[in-house]
This record gives sequence, C-alpha cells and structure tokens, in this order.
Amino acid sequence: MAAYNGVEHIQEQLDSILDQLDARDEIIVVDDGSSDGTRELLSNIKDPRVKSYFNDSNLGYVRNFEKALGLSSGEIVMLSDQDDIWLPGRVDALVESLKSAEAVASNFSYFEGTPRPIETLRLKSSPGGKRISNLLRLWIGIIPYYGCAMAFRASFVKVSLPFPPYLYETHDQWLAMLANVRGTMAHLERETLSRRLHANNTTPKTFRGLKAIAKSRWMLARAFFEALRRRRSVNADIADRRG
Repeated sequence: MAAYNGVEHIQEQLDSILDQLDARDEIIVVDDGSSDGTRELLSNIKDPRVKSYFNDSNLGYVRNFEKALGLSSGEIVMLSDQDDIWLPGRVDALVESLKSAEAVASNFSYFEGTPRPIETLRLKSSPGGKRISNLLRLWIGIIPYYGCAMAFRASFVKVSLPFPPYLYETHDQWLAMLANVRGTMAHLERETLSRRLHANNTTPKTFRGLKAIAKSRWMLARAFFEALRRRRSVNADIADRRG
C-alpha cells in the first residue's frame, strides 16, 4: 500500500484487509511524506502484520508503489490504495486465480463519486491467446487495468522491478503490460474491491489534452519494448540454466 495524506480513510481500508489475512501475512505500507496525521496513525498500529515505512522525501505514487513492492516478502503480492475497501473473499479469489497465472486483474465496484467511462468497463475472462488484444486496448487506454485490483506472484514482481526510469505515471499499466507480454495475465470477472471515488484520486478526471495523451502513449510504447527485453532476458537465463 502506498500512503499519502490518507488519514481520513486508511484505517477503514486496513480493517477490510486485515479481516482476510492470517498470522503469516503482511501489509507493507509506505508513507510518502504525509502531513495530515497518517504517519502518526500508522506508527500507533499494534498489529504485527502491518509493517510501516516512512519516506524522508516525497517520491510520488509510482516510485512509492515500486518501493513497497520491493519491500514485500510474500509469495503472493496484492496492491492496495489507501482509501478503498476490500470486499469479502477478495484474497481467496485472487489466490485461486494465481494458481494458473503470474498476474491477475479483477473488476471492482465504486462508491461516493461518479465513475468515468473507463471505470464502468468490465474485464472479461480471457485466455493467453487474447494478450495481443489486451495490449492494444491497454496502449489505447480502453481496458480497465487498475493496480488496486491486481495481484501477482513474487516471481513476477521480481521481473517487474525496477520500474523503467521514464515511468512517471500508471505503474499499473506497466505491470499489466509486462504480464501480457509474458503471456501470464489472468482476468477475474468478479468484483474484489470497492473503489472510493473522490477529488484526490490520482486517476485523471478530465480530458488531459492531446500533448499529454501523446506523451503518455509514447511512454507506454517504450515500456512495451522494455517488457519484450525483459521477457527475452528471462528466457535466456532459463535456457542457460538448462544448458
């Protein structure tokens, strides 16, 4: 979980997560320089499963999630925003999906705000044969891949890190792109969380302008070729070990 000025909602989110974990699990929370009491709240949590880290300076949400992933130690890793609510059965459903995949993305419901058109789109279960379609829709921006609705095997997290240095937004699209390039992405049609929609969500609420969109598409194009490079590198390492 990447945290930043989330004191109003973060305890409710943590409670919804802890209800589904056992004693062996952990919640890694990285606070990105909050000034609203989030740091104090996290410091006072007594549950040993919650492990909080505090940045000396603000990294931004992409690098903060990157740091949180790097600190995780579990065999299954799930991303979480600080202000949503995990629905009952989320953990079991995502773990089950990862029996045959390295990464999984689910659907979600929402509350409080009005969703944008892309937030009303739904993922459909898709075998690996649809990865080209998934990648094209990802690049265009019409497939609802959200990090808060994703889970990964630790082996995939290792390949995903470090994030490309030019990645300044949409870490979730990098992760989804890499999983699709590797042919290891699963879709779960059920809703596993409810997203809180409000003015402080990092997702853009309005049309960003052609220049910003073009810059984002170029960044994703570069990320695609980086994903291809990492897939080839991993395959070469496997071949070397077998040889």
